[in-house]
Amino acid sequence: MGWLICLPLLLHTTTLAAAGSEAEPKRAILLVAFGTSLSDSKGAIDRVGEKVAKAFPNTEIRWAYTSKIIRKILRKRGEEILSPAEALAKLGEDGYSNVYVQSLHIIPGDEYDDLVQTANAFTKMPKGIRQVTVGTPLLWSDSDMSEVASALIANVPAERKGKEAVVFMGHGSKHTSNVYYPAMQYYFAKVDANTYIGTVEGTPTLDDVVASLKAKGVKKVWLMPFMLVAGDHAVNDMAGSEPTSWKSLLTKEGFTVEVVLKGMGELDAIGSIWVKHLQQIAGGK
Repeated sequence: MGWLICLPLLLHTTTLAAAGSEAEPKRAILLVAFGTSLSDSKGAIDRVGEKVAKAFPNTEIRWAYTSKIIRKILRKRGEEILSPAEALAKLGEDGYSNVYVQSLHIIPGDEYDDLVQTANAFTKMPKGIRQVTVGTPLLWSDSDMSEVASALIANVPAERKGKEAVVFMGHGSKHTSNVYYPAMQYYFAKVDANTYIGTVEGTPTLDDVVASLKAKGVKKVWLMPFMLVAGDHAVNDMAGSEPTSWKSLLTKEGFTVEVVLKGMGELDAIGSIWVKHLQQIAGGK
C-alpha cells in the first residue's frame, strides 16, 4: 500500500519563505479542523488541542475552522472562529514569524489542498510571517492507517461479540484521496475481519458494506463515526431517526444496530498521530 503516500499534487509539508527579520523566530501553532457547531461534539476537538498543548507547552496555539457554514453559525452565537487565512494574517500581525499549521482533517483531500494553497499565499506578504509549514492529516502513510485501525478497533465497546460487525461511517470524497477509505478497509480486515468502513460521499458505499455483511451472515452491527467529531453527519446521517440514516437503512435490511456516537478525536491514540505529524514539522518543543 506504499504507493498511497505518493498521491499526486500532495506535499508532506509546504515550507514557505517570506520576508522577515533576523531576530529569534517567534513560533506559533495553528490547528485547523473542518469544525463543528454541536457543543456536545466539540470535546473531541478540545481533546486533540490538549494533547498538542502538552507536547508543545511553550508555544502559542491557535485554532481555525475551514467550514464557512460552521463559522457563520458560531458567529451568530457570539463565538468567533477564524478561517485559516484570517488566523494566519492575525498571527503575522501579532509578530509570529514561524507558524506550524497542523491539519486535523482525515484525508489529504480538497480541504487539505485548500489549506496548503492558503499557506502558500502568505509567501507574497511583504512582511510578517517568514515561514509557514503545513503538517499532514490523519491518514498519510501506511503506518498511519495501521495505527488508526488498531486504535479504533481497540475502542469498540467491550459488549460487542466476535460475530457482530463494526461499521464505520466516513465522509468520503470525489477527490483522488478517497482511495484512503478502501485502503482503511484493508487495514481494518488485518486486525478484525468483521470491521467495515463505508462513506457518505465516496466509496466504499453503504450498499457495499451491506453486501459484505449479508455475505457473512452478520446479524448485529455496531455503528461508529470515522470522523474527528461526532458532528452533524454522525448525529443525523448516521444515527438519526430519518429513513435515510444509516441506522434506519441497516435496520430495514434486518440488522440489529447499536450506535456509538464518539468522535475519533476523543481517543488518545488517534490524537497522538496528529501530534506526531506536528512534531515532524515543528520538533517537540
